[in-house]
Formats: sequence, C-alpha cells, structure tokens
Amino acid sequence: MTVAVRRALGAATVTALLCAGAVACDEGSEKSGSASDAGTRSQSQVTQALTAAFKKTEAAKSAKVEMTMKTPTGLDGGGTMKMSGTMGWDPTVMDMTMTGSALTAGDPDAPEKMRMVWQDDVMYMDMGAEATKDMDMMDGKRWMKMDLGAMAEKSGDEQLMRQMTGSLDSMNQDPAQQIAVLLSSPNLKHLGAATVDGVKTQHYKGKLTVDEMMEKNDSLKALSKSERDELLKNVKKSGIKGYDTELWVNEDDLPVRIDVTMKTPQGAVEINESFSDYGSAVKVEVPPADQTFDLMEMLKKIGEAAGDPGSATGADGDV
Repeated sequence: MTVAVRRALGAATVTALLCAGAVACDEGSEKSGSASDAGTRSQSQVTQALTAAFKKTEAAKSAKVEMTMKTPTGLDGGGTMKMSGTMGWDPTVMDMTMTGSALTAGDPDAPEKMRMVWQDDVMYMDMGAEATKDMDMMDGKRWMKMDLGAMAEKSGDEQLMRQMTGSLDSMNQDPAQQIAVLLSSPNLKHLGAATVDGVKTQHYKGKLTVDEMMEKNDSLKALSKSERDELLKNVKKSGIKGYDTELWVNEDDLPVRIDVTMKTPQGAVEINESFSDYGSAVKVEVPPADQTFDLMEMLKKIGEAAGDPGSATGADGDV
C-alpha cells in the first residue's frame, strides 16, 4: 500500500475520533474566561440546564466546527491535527479540511492539507495532486472513496460488518450526543460563568470511567458482548483510566466549546471543538466519479498482487 494511502487511512481514523468527541480536557488545559459563580447551581439545576442544551442542539442539526486533536509523539501518528468546516447530524453530512503535523509527519509527499467530504455514509478523501502519479493503484485519480458499510457487506464477515456499522454510528456522535454522554456522569459539576471567544457561557465538567463511557456509548451496541468485553480489555490495557469532559454552553442553550482528553501512559490525547452558526445549511458536493477511486477496489488489487485474489483487506484483516 502506498504511503499516500496509508496517510489517508490514518487521517480517516483521526476524523472518526474527532467527530466521535467522546472525551475532554484535563485540568492542565488552557481555559477561557473565569468561574465567577462556581458551585452555585444544584445538581438538579445542572441536569436541567444540560438537558435543555441537549434538546436545543439535537434540533439544530448542523453547525460550523473548528477541531484540534493533539496526540503524544510517543503514539503512532502523534502530532497535531486540525479540522475546520461544516458538520450536520441526523443525517451525518460533513465538509471538513484537515491540516497539521499528524497529517504530514514522516511523509515528504503528503499534502499539507486534506479535504474530507462525508455524505450518505460514504467518506471521500482528497489525496492531493501527488495521488494522481500513482497510476497503478489509483488510476490517476485524487479522491479516495471509503464506503465502510459496503466494504463490510462485501467481505461476508459478520463481525466486520458489526464493527463497520459501529464506526458509522460513531461518526454520528454529534454535539447533542456528546452532551447526552456527559449527562450520565455521576459527578457532573457547574464551574461557573466564563467568556469563550467573546461569548458569555456557563461552564460544566464531568468525569467518566472507561466502564461508564463504554456503557453509555451507543455506537458500541453494534458489537457483541464478547467483542465489547475485548474492546474494554484493550482500552484498559492501553493505560487509559477514564475521561474528563468540559462543556461551555451559551445563553441560547447551545454548546460553544467542548474540550476532550484521554490520559495515556505516553501523555494526554487532547481534543478541542468549537461550534458556531448552528442551523447553517450544510451543502456537500461529492467528487465526480472520474476523479474518484474506490478503496475497496484498490484493496482488491493489492490482494491480487499479493497472490490472494479473494482478499479485500489483506491476510491479517487490516486495511
């Protein structure tokens, strides 16, 4: 598989993590504004406020988004990934541009920025002009199409189908779903008023253990109990202890910012999301077919070149 394609697959994984938005910043992260009335709201008031935010955000269905993900350099693909653009939920629609060191690290030919378009459960990644030089695998086309559902169905692997479906559900974890998960925190707190990017907000924070996060993550319902248990085991093995989530909500009961961090032995993985222009129309134009190559077909070619005509994912199941 070419370096360019491996880079795109890595970027797609980062995209899924950013859009899932499962966790938030630790206490060492930089904060905007001040907590002038911290602790003044009762637990019932906090729950009521965030329930209102959940309903308002769910109804908005779209927003402009600025995201940043910082990963320790000790982890594979470490560095900074930034994304900006528009995102819609119910149904999922995205038009985002990615930049950052995590996109280009170790690959002098990697594009400095990459556009990602998502519509009808299909992701399209703009591989840049360099991709057109790889005629054998990409047929001179620069847009890579990733239809995860179709890939899983064609493979005939029921477990893979459930995992792929779960991935699609994860992509659907919009800001409303992030608030829903935060509401399940047993120690949800109101930290007071704060001004974020010139906007008056109320600041909230909650913590979830790995077990609690797994239990509340609806996307994992696509997996069997044994598969969820194995995933939980692997997450704990990685050294992740739990998640802290911080949320800033404006006077219209809409999230202005959600901060995200998973603490690992290699350092913290931080995700920061800023939202604006709720309800803005998300218009997505998918690239034309003559500029698009299907990842499924490319993997088939790779399998045939490796002497396994029936393989679409390789001998070990990896893509």
